[in-house]
Amino acid sequence: MSRCSKFFTIVSASFIVSAAVSCNRGPAPLKQPYIDASSAGKMAMEQYDKDGDGKVAGAELDHAPALKAAIKNLDTDSDGGVSAAEVTERVNAWKAMETALASVQCRVTLDGEPLAGATVTFEPESFLGDAVKHAIGTTNPYGMVSPSVPVDERPDPKSPGGAHFGLYKVRISKMVNGKETLPARYNTDTTLGQEVSYDDPGVKNRNVIYALKSGG
Repeated sequence: MSRCSKFFTIVSASFIVSAAVSCNRGPAPLKQPYIDASSAGKMAMEQYDKDGDGKVAGAELDHAPALKAAIKNLDTDSDGGVSAAEVTERVNAWKAMETALASVQCRVTLDGEPLAGATVTFEPESFLGDAVKHAIGTTNPYGMVSPSVPVDERPDPKSPGGAHFGLYKVRISKMVNGKETLPARYNTDTTLGQEVSYDDPGVKNRNVIYALKSGG
């Protein structure tokens, strides 16, 4: 038997990786972060269902940008809201994909022009637990970025980059001389959200776009 074995699972044009190379000096095999699906659903309601009607809907979604961004995948009964059961169902759907990381290619513009040098952070929803890590990256001169779990938070520093499947608040910041240049609605009080999964249209098509506007 060879001293070096390799195992790959590639989904949708080679941009989703569910297992890493396993060799003498290679990275440790990648595993999905553990999420308690049932608890995630219950905690999502505790966090965002302010009127206690059993779903996050209407104005509540404005305070839950990750749920709002993923509403088409979450709202399986088409009632315009997200229930605990629907969050649980979605977490189980990610698990069935058996994928550890996704490469999410994003393009950030400001008033229609590429925004270079902006920090893009995918902040996982707390109801998913501690195993889903944040992903971060800086846009290039063309406004492009692929946020990744920081090296020091990966199970092995040799592991490939990417973002865990999950629901995220997205924070985009550009500091100049120690001052934030973007409106708070894109960072400290973000209204941006993202689902990372291979069936999210933006992720699947490598075309996640954040079209920011300056001013109020």
